[in-house]
Amino acid sequence: MKKKISIAVDAMGGENAPEKNIDGLSIFLNKNKSNDDFVIKLYGNKDILTREISKRKIPDNKIEIIHTEGTISEKETPLTAIKNSKNTSMWNAIKAQIDGNADISLSAGNTGVLLVISRMILKTMKEVSKPALAGLWPSKKGMSVVLDLGANIECDEKNLVDFSEMGSALYKSIFPEKKPHVSLLNIGSEEIKGTEVLKKAYLKLKNLSNDNNFIFDGYIEGNKLMDGKTNVIVTDGFSGNIALKTAEGTAKFIIDGLKESLTENFISKLSIIFSYFSLKKFKSKLDPRKYNGAIFLGLNGPVVKSHGGTDAVGFYHSIDLCYKIMKGNLMHEIRNNLSHLNDKE
Repeated sequence: MKKKISIAVDAMGGENAPEKNIDGLSIFLNKNKSNDDFVIKLYGNKDILTREISKRKIPDNKIEIIHTEGTISEKETPLTAIKNSKNTSMWNAIKAQIDGNADISLSAGNTGVLLVISRMILKTMKEVSKPALAGLWPSKKGMSVVLDLGANIECDEKNLVDFSEMGSALYKSIFPEKKPHVSLLNIGSEEIKGTEVLKKAYLKLKNLSNDNNFIFDGYIEGNKLMDGKTNVIVTDGFSGNIALKTAEGTAKFIIDGLKESLTENFISKLSIIFSYFSLKKFKSKLDPRKYNGAIFLGLNGPVVKSHGGTDAVGFYHSIDLCYKIMKGNLMHEIRNNLSHLNDKE
């Protein structure tokens, strides 16, 4: 019998936990009633979690609760949290992978602590110089993978090449029917532009480009990120985090501005009736909850970070992301891509 996908969830992490997390879990279970290939392991206070699950009348045939006493607050620094974290829901949800009790871990808790603990417990893969934080972005042609989003402020050409291999592996695991196209974020599309690190990475990726792993499309500028011609965008964590926050702010500005314009007078309100479905589709495409879940790549096991302030729908999308990338055999895809890299050295 095929082994079930086991998802370890830090049920006590994030704002409004565990209520929000259990609500998100309920949505996921309702949408996957017919699937019997997974089990969700909830780490947290057993009495509280049992009560919340009972309130919502959630069937427990696909759930397992593992009791933990402590939680990690948003105010804690990685250093202080590590000293007192070994009986927390976050620590144990990640450690479950080492113990053989889970394939992937999910938390909406303190980002800095999560990254440090994940790296400490799971260790960096020997083939990778630095792990990276990857996320999903909307584009005209669906979704793109973007990395690094802030795990590494400074990167050299080897890091960028590693990110390309891991990012394309992630894309293949989520969208197995599509081919990864990699681009390096730069200030121009011409080969002569950019830093020396980017130029060196460009030459290496050009040499690695093939139909089996990824196609390298060269440089991409910031104003082309949403075009969808490239679906794996690679950069350092400093630039990636700025790009992410800029995109989030721009999307909010557009949605808020549109809402204000369409409700300022009777005529504009009337126009909503005739364009309701188009506006709903537009808003859905930019809904940040659909892209909730950053993936920590390059460790000996995947960790997904949900936004701490997201709601139940956003947390559902994080659980669904965990499920999809494990169904797509993410770790196999990463190892396969990294072996492709070693063959070229």
